[in-house]
Amino acid sequence: MSTGVAITAADINKLRQATGAGMMDCRKALTETNGDFEAAIDWLRKQGQKVAAKRSDREAKEGVVIAKTTADNKTGFIICISCETDFVSKNADFVAFAQSIADAAVANNVKSVEELNEVTVNGAKVSDLINDKLAAIGEKIGVSRFERIEAPYVASYIHGAFRLGVLVGLNSEATEAGKDVAMQIAALNPVAVDADSVPAETVERERSIVIDTMKQDPKMAGKPDEMLAKIAEGKLNAFFKEQTLLAQAFVKDGSKSVGDYLKSVDANLKVLAFKRVALG
Repeated sequence: MSTGVAITAADINKLRQATGAGMMDCRKALTETNGDFEAAIDWLRKQGQKVAAKRSDREAKEGVVIAKTTADNKTGFIICISCETDFVSKNADFVAFAQSIADAAVANNVKSVEELNEVTVNGAKVSDLINDKLAAIGEKIGVSRFERIEAPYVASYIHGAFRLGVLVGLNSEATEAGKDVAMQIAALNPVAVDADSVPAETVERERSIVIDTMKQDPKMAGKPDEMLAKIAEGKLNAFFKEQTLLAQAFVKDGSKSVGDYLKSVDANLKVLAFKRVALG
């Protein structure tokens, strides 16, 4: 329950943008959870509302997303150079600037944002170039996301005019399959490769939401906890099918799963990891 935390119109709008819920419902959710954004999303879900699964806390507002690999396709990078407006993000010079930063990440095989900021491009450090660009365009900009994957083969994919980037690490070279899987990830935004790789906290969060929602259903009144737990496991299995990559229906052929598609390409082909960065 609320302890008197002030809920602003900006807070409400942020929750509306992330969930698609109504203004009053968003206000109520934030009030009930003392302004905790993630808890408010869970509160809305426990009330039976279908909220958009944007996971927007991980998404930049505006900017340019570049996904690139090294020439040998063994290492991939996603760099998001953020800005405040789409006017800037769509500017050809800003896109070229972001490309140059991504190229520097690849050329120097950097492993973190901090390392990237110290790399030099044409004699100037990336951090200084960013400050110069900020001064020139009058908007706050920076490296807002950095992702990196190493694997025997890494595929990269950029979608929607540099608004979304994906990396997929595979256990062997598979150019077409790598692109297909990257496009799948771009379209359906899975939470993990398979059920076994879903973080434990995500599983417990989903289980809690399912059980709390059932307890509020009059049809479930009086049902023993053991029965609710069994039903919850069934619903979790449905969650895994919808939200994990290998179990999802393949976007190019809905009659098979992504896992089945990979087996049809090569019985031993496996997805080792993936990264997805999208502008919100």
